[in-house]
Amino acid sequence: INAEYGEPNVGVITVPDERLGILSELVHPKKVVPTVIEFVDIAGLVKGASKGEGLGNQFLANIREVDAIIHVVRCFENDNIIHVEGRVDPIDDKDVIDTELQFKDLESIEKRIQRVEKIAKTGDAKARKELDVLQQFKKHIESGANARALEMDKEDRLIIKELQLLTDKPIIYVANVEEENVQSGNAHSAKFEESVKVENAQVVKVSAALEAQIAEFEDADDKAMFLEEYGLTESGLNRLIKAAYSLLDLITYFTAGVQEVRAWTIKRGWKAPQAAGVIHTDFERGFIKAEVIKLEDFKKFGSEQACKEAGKLSIEGKEYIVHDGDVMHFRFNV
Repeated sequence: INAEYGEPNVGVITVPDERLGILSELVHPKKVVPTVIEFVDIAGLVKGASKGEGLGNQFLANIREVDAIIHVVRCFENDNIIHVEGRVDPIDDKDVIDTELQFKDLESIEKRIQRVEKIAKTGDAKARKELDVLQQFKKHIESGANARALEMDKEDRLIIKELQLLTDKPIIYVANVEEENVQSGNAHSAKFEESVKVENAQVVKVSAALEAQIAEFEDADDKAMFLEEYGLTESGLNRLIKAAYSLLDLITYFTAGVQEVRAWTIKRGWKAPQAAGVIHTDFERGFIKAEVIKLEDFKKFGSEQACKEAGKLSIEGKEYIVHDGDVMHFRFNV
């Protein structure tokens, strides 16, 4: 973090996907292009941030722009690394951040209530419904709970979507533990996991110290051997990336040709034209049809031509819902 200006660091991270390797071995392309996910490392919050203390206002503006939050909490003891409060208490650390975000959310809700109340008084049914939902969220957050923990049906939740409540954003917690506890966790991480169950949030255990060592390995075999020593099959970063991908309800489809084999990110449930639009807007605008091969069939038959001959290439139209792992080729005309 650039502490002077509070500017966030942005890291564009490759999404690990062994399926790219499988396609690459079959197609032998000139290049392989993985899909990526963007992580924004934002400066930490202090008490009073919602009132502008520290980097408060900048932090809150940065966090409003993200799709999901990854909240790292300290769950390790180390006398050489001093905690700002002089103790290790991940639940309290989380509460400090939560409180500041909740204050900001209450501001947003109260402003909205003032506007909607006037319309509701005229008897407008839509405004009355919105007011009811807003008041439920206000009461819930005032009790010290995050918006995402309030049980409510999808339609009612849509009412507050445009407010972009900070505590309603999907979240993953990262428990930063000692190297030796990266699999089992420790007393701190166990207590923390119990405390966030109400939010239905995933907790990923990592050791930042271990990740720093893993990152130094250039040789894949050496890295695998090192991971094995800790009983791991992949790095904490890889597990975190996959968890974030899943949290955002993202899937991957592939294009495969001699020029390149490439992974593309889309939302689960997208139809073929929308998926084509990720490559280029012309593909969506002039969409005619999609040629689709399932990855398992590509593996089994070894090439696009062999899949065609075996009747495993399907021609799909505008209503086709793309599945994770589809190998696709689009036909379009603009």
